[in-house]
Amino acid sequence: MTLQIGVRCILDTPSQRVQFILGTEDDDEEHIPHDLFTELDELCFTDGHVCEWKETARWLKFEEDVEDGGERWSKPYVATLSLHSLFELRSCILNGTVMLDMRANTIEEIADMVIDSMVASGQLEEAVRRKVREAMLKRHHHQNEKKLSNRIPLVRSFADIGKKQSDPHLLERNDRQHSDPFSSTEAVHHLIFCLTLCTFSLQVDMNFMKKIPPGAEASNVLVGEVDFLERPIIAFIRLSPAVLLTGLTEVPVPTRFLFLLLGPFGKGPQYHEIGRSIATLMTDEVFHDVAYKAKDRTDLMSGIDEFLDQVTVLPPGEWDPTIRIEPPKSVPSQEKRKVPFVPNGSAQNESFKEDQHQTGPELQRTGKIFGGLVLDLRRKAPFLWSDIRDALSLQCLASVLFLYCACMSPVITFGGLLGEATKGNISAIESLFGASLTGVAFSMFAGQPLTILGSTGPVLVFEKILFKFCSDYDLSYLSLRTSIGLWTAFMCLVLVATDASSLVCYITRFTEEAFAALICIIFIYEALEKLVLLGEHYPINMNSQLDNLTFSTCKCSPPSNATSEIQQVWNHSGVTPESISWAELTVKECSRLRGEFVGTSCGHDGPYIPDVLFWSVILFFTTFFLSAFLKQFKTRRYFPTKVRSTISDFAVFLTIMVMVLVDYLVGIPSPKLEVPDRFEPTSKNRGWLISPLGPNPWWTMLAAAIPALLCTILIFMDQQITAVIINRKEHKLKKGCGYHLDLLVVSVMLGICSVMGLPWFVAATVLSISHVNSLKLESECSAPGEQPKFLGIREQRITGFMIFILMGCSVFMTSVLKFIPMPVLYGVFLYMGVSSLKGIQFFDRIKLFCMPAKHQPDLIYLRYVPLWKVHVFTLVQLTCLVLLWVIKASAAAVVFPMMVLALVFIRKLLDFCFSNRELSWLDDLMPESKKKKEDDKKKKAKEEAQRMLDADEGIAHPYERQGILKIPVKTLKVRLVERGFGGGVGVTRGTFFFSYPFYI
Repeated sequence: MTLQIGVRCILDTPSQRVQFILGTEDDDEEHIPHDLFTELDELCFTDGHVCEWKETARWLKFEEDVEDGGERWSKPYVATLSLHSLFELRSCILNGTVMLDMRANTIEEIADMVIDSMVASGQLEEAVRRKVREAMLKRHHHQNEKKLSNRIPLVRSFADIGKKQSDPHLLERNDRQHSDPFSSTEAVHHLIFCLTLCTFSLQVDMNFMKKIPPGAEASNVLVGEVDFLERPIIAFIRLSPAVLLTGLTEVPVPTRFLFLLLGPFGKGPQYHEIGRSIATLMTDEVFHDVAYKAKDRTDLMSGIDEFLDQVTVLPPGEWDPTIRIEPPKSVPSQEKRKVPFVPNGSAQNESFKEDQHQTGPELQRTGKIFGGLVLDLRRKAPFLWSDIRDALSLQCLASVLFLYCACMSPVITFGGLLGEATKGNISAIESLFGASLTGVAFSMFAGQPLTILGSTGPVLVFEKILFKFCSDYDLSYLSLRTSIGLWTAFMCLVLVATDASSLVCYITRFTEEAFAALICIIFIYEALEKLVLLGEHYPINMNSQLDNLTFSTCKCSPPSNATSEIQQVWNHSGVTPESISWAELTVKECSRLRGEFVGTSCGHDGPYIPDVLFWSVILFFTTFFLSAFLKQFKTRRYFPTKVRSTISDFAVFLTIMVMVLVDYLVGIPSPKLEVPDRFEPTSKNRGWLISPLGPNPWWTMLAAAIPALLCTILIFMDQQITAVIINRKEHKLKKGCGYHLDLLVVSVMLGICSVMGLPWFVAATVLSISHVNSLKLESECSAPGEQPKFLGIREQRITGFMIFILMGCSVFMTSVLKFIPMPVLYGVFLYMGVSSLKGIQFFDRIKLFCMPAKHQPDLIYLRYVPLWKVHVFTLVQLTCLVLLWVIKASAAAVVFPMMVLALVFIRKLLDFCFSNRELSWLDDLMPESKKKKEDDKKKKAKEEAQRMLDADEGIAHPYERQGILKIPVKTLKVRLVERGFGGGVGVTRGTFFFSYPFYI
């Protein structure tokens, strides 16, 4: 029985053909795509004879041309191609010689094999074989070539020599007249010797080599005019494996692709444009992959057709083609060209979005006591050594100096406010000690050491309320506070034991952004508020007249009405009104003795001091703008990349140093940072250990559990919301997180701080975000003109550890820290608040209210969610933010954590107003109930089983003898060819048409 089956596949578009090509998987590694460096060489002539191949352009990502003067490379720019040259290139591939997976070791072998193929196919006449070969083997002159470069083989490094010393491609002699290869040992010695000789000549090459990714391969494009051809000859070659061809490429990377175009005189510009076209295609992400995986000429044609489908044509006369287009700041991903098209709103698109929002393993309940904590420990243990090793970077030093200055002021300020609220029971020295102790422990043992601990406003409000309560009922404040702290630590331990941190999965972007936006706004508001408050300490005369400046005086005089309180002050000082020389007193002495200031240059509380306030304003805003400017310095055009990166990393620290120096040189007495200079408790009536009972009744230890419950909610919400923000997928963290471990360390340190009478510290949102931003990693190996890619965060423990170690040592550095002006630190607060707002989608949506539709940016969620629904979502979030601000600023601030918790329930209510698809673009999807999850799982499993059954049934056709012939489509593996039934069978993932006849 003979069975002939003709299978023909209908492929609707080139995109579908390309998606099929890219969807195939090869068993070997030879067709795995690599990064490509593309070089365009053209034949140049001397006295009418072919002289050499001269490099005229190159591509890593964008095009660079040798300028007309021949002295330098042009700026990288986006290549613009004529549509005619692309069609001519298509014709070249269609009619020229295509040789895929050629195995050759030298350029001579490649030339012989290409010429043999051309002669066999009739593209080239036998008479010109020798001349074509001579032209192909002409030496190559590169733009950065020095005198010795023709005789010295270029190598990337000594490591490459050792790695590749047995590779025959690297042992090729530069002098092509000798065919015998060196032995491995001789080759290594020869290469090392040559590298030593040409160190000076390789400097330029190695600088460019830093731009080329490791493992990159080369694509060489050779075009030129010759006088011995009557029609063009074209060849597209893919080598397998890639071969390092000495002298062919500007940089020492192995060649994978060769494109040759030689033709008669008169069409040089046309050949040049065709060469630019194939070089540009090789840098295209999709065609680049097609070129690696192509099985034959048809696949290459499909890749060109798909590229033409994506091309945008600019009409002539409406733009200037001589203009070089600057590379974009961000290049859009081409992944959508590699996968089948999915209509908006389809089930596949929705399921993809839902997969993006799935909860990670860190937040899944284990059902065991301390099960989540055990998993956190197992997850983080393998990274302990790398957490130390990864800190060996100049960037980490810059982060330490920046965050140290940024953390010092709020900790001392918080201690000062706490000292006022508690009448010295807990003050600045306790705040410094507590921050240092807690921060060091957290950095060493926490699951996410990138988090920076700090003080919070609600904690201060709670301390004020507790101190007032103890004063009213004659209770010991420190003892009752210790009891509450121990209860809070115990409750947090219970939360750790029960995997309560898994509830963090209900904290979506809606809650995160409302909380983060509030903290950022608080930072900005308090920075500006502190600047305004300087006006009260250093008042200015708003009604001064310039002509009367000569009459300006301000003297101290006795009070007009000496009250009993003033009399007590005098008696305590041992003076009488008559014995005091009022006119000779200083401002501080006059204020201490309750004197009055008299004169045209006096305010109610003292003389006007205009210089200090205005100088503080200058310091404040200069610090802010200079920090922002230096932080963005890495994107400027001045200085080498290393210098720009270093300046950017040390931006805030350099700004502080510059402003301190300027303030010192100007000499205006601006307010300075005040740090305690002795390590001892502020109050003489307390020590470093506090009894939880003390003089209080026994029942207070039990009653302390009630306020401890509120504190537990405060600690849990503050800690975990900040942790969620730090652990977002956008930061590309690779070492995982540890919510349970973080909460354990915070709870243990909270109990220790309570027993020692120190303030409580939890995760500080803005400081943590600033810490993460200061440790961002970007690609060092970016193509010329390409913006560095964000790679992730430098995850380690040392920066946090050193920040808080320095903070603890600040007591012994008062002689240096006293030179830092407070307005400079206020300016740093403003910078941190503003910079932390970047990336918060909430503020981008607020801008849309005042923006006409035609000027709105192409935000991804605007493509899938109606604008009015975006506005409704933003208004709800904005209302929640305003309510949080009102509660935070009022006397009810103690219930602030409850309101943050309420945001989770408000977000849950939005499920009734928005579809899951809309919420997946505007926010994160909230976890469903367990029953609904199981129902959805069963439904999906049933649908998948039905789909698999339909696919396995294949295609059935009745025939005479047994009734049905079944052809399983999934197991059908044949190649797509252009020929008809005589040439083979074609199949893709598309629609199949089978024609049989049967011969029985």
